[in-house]
Amino acid sequence: MAGRLLLLFIAMPLIELWLLIQVGSVIGALWTIFLVIMTALIGSQLVRRQGFGIMRRVREYQARGEVPALPMLEGLALLLAGFCLIMPGLISDAFGFLMLIPPLRSWVARKLLLRTVTVHTSAHGSHGYGPRPGAHGKHRNARTIEGDYERKE
Repeated sequence: MAGRLLLLFIAMPLIELWLLIQVGSVIGALWTIFLVIMTALIGSQLVRRQGFGIMRRVREYQARGEVPALPMLEGLALLLAGFCLIMPGLISDAFGFLMLIPPLRSWVARKLLLRTVTVHTSAHGSHGYGPRPGAHGKHRNARTIEGDYERKE
């Protein structure tokens, strides 16, 4: 994993630089600089606007007493999109603008959440919410029923 990240941090800037040079040779250096600056400005405004929407959704989840895991992951994807949009480069800009599409960002967040829950479950058995599936024969189909009780003496 560390080797892949190192390769990513070395290869991506070189690829971005090569692509900027290629685009600059076709449309000109000033237009290329203008394009990079405009994608950063437009992207930052879109990230800002969508960020407020995600903050509102987090507050709504919290007001209902739910864990705002999905909106938080969408916020993380939005943060990554903003980072990609302010970095000079066309590939990172394309990735950043893709992450600004709400259905795509939500899909990525759901996949990440599902992967995280799956990895957590497989690494640690259950989540600590009752018996592990198949641990005991009599608990195989057990369900947790939540409620309040009062002891009367």
